[in-house]
Amino acid sequence: MEKWVCEPCGYVYDPEVGDPDNGIEPGTAFEDLPDDWVCPVCGVDKTLFEKES
Repeated sequence: MEKWVCEPCGYVYDPEVGDPDNGIEPGTAFEDLPDDWVCPVCGVDKTLFEKES
């Protein structure tokens, strides 16, 4: 699974880790995150994330 980077703050969403502090289980692909999920660091929505290159 690919990692995704928050463009404003640099947070990396790693699907293997998930976002357990916000109820996202390990193994959750970025595409499967809820529409209302936001960056846990800066609070922007998923549209401001890009695939890690």
